[in-house]
Amino acid sequence: MLTYYIVADVGGTHIRAACFPTDSQVPTTVKRISTKGKDPAHERLINLLDSIIPIDGKVAAITVAAPGPLDPYEGILFEAPNIPGWTNLPLKELVQEKFNVPVAIGNDANLAALGEWRFGAGIGHRHLVYITVSTGIGAGVIIDNQLLLGVHGLAAELGHITVLPDGPLCGCGKRGHLEAVTSGPAIARWVEQELRQGIPSSLSISMNKPLTAKDVSQAASQGDKLAKDALARAGTYLGITIADILHVFNPSLVIIGGGVSRSGDAFLVPMREAISEHVISKKYIEGFTLTTCNLGDEVGLMGALALAHTLDAPAPCQ
Repeated sequence: MLTYYIVADVGGTHIRAACFPTDSQVPTTVKRISTKGKDPAHERLINLLDSIIPIDGKVAAITVAAPGPLDPYEGILFEAPNIPGWTNLPLKELVQEKFNVPVAIGNDANLAALGEWRFGAGIGHRHLVYITVSTGIGAGVIIDNQLLLGVHGLAAELGHITVLPDGPLCGCGKRGHLEAVTSGPAIARWVEQELRQGIPSSLSISMNKPLTAKDVSQAASQGDKLAKDALARAGTYLGITIADILHVFNPSLVIIGGGVSRSGDAFLVPMREAISEHVISKKYIEGFTLTTCNLGDEVGLMGALALAHTLDAPAPCQ
């Protein structure tokens, strides 16, 4: 009898699920539904998982990549952004009660790191850091081939490192975090602020269509100075933070994912320059690589698959 992993990637807009043979990285089935609907999101997730379970085989495990802070040991989501009702949700228990198979839950950015390490840009690296720069900033850290979780599973919130103590307000309620300076919305807000100060640009503020980081990236590719300055500013602050990360973790690889990573040299070159300028010793960047992710939009599902592959490993010490 064939055995399968059932994996899911939960986002604020969509839930995706896939069925993988345990000996393959190619799914037999992939489905996507809206996260919001008449039923609670966890019921929609469970129904989606149920719909892709093969009738001709056995399920070895179910794994879920979920947004927001969570306890991967107990499988409890403390709070999921943009998903009503997902506060202190015992998601692992709910899924396990329904399917009676091994279940594991992981933070989506942590699992993205795990997925890139096992299947993507991180293959062959024992020590790496993954950072996604999108609506927010998430991260995951692999140390000696192990995903860093921390005592409560809350490690690697690198987006909430303070880079400007009196800086802009972060979505978490604190000021000056990396996410408040370098995320996609933060880049767009800084451009809007400069436009209000009269800085010339091909970009403009519209009441009908809010400015986005994608707009800024497109303008930068066409030579707009303000847009290029905005991406350089964001890249520089991320580079300074990565230098600090090198001091703490000493990885051989940092992978940048998320939509902003597609902004190209306008974002990446200032980042690399800031890393080189701010490390305390060039030994930190000997043999070091900064790259963008390989798995793209599949990183959530592949990260959940990587988690399924690790379920037979010994549990991490707390």
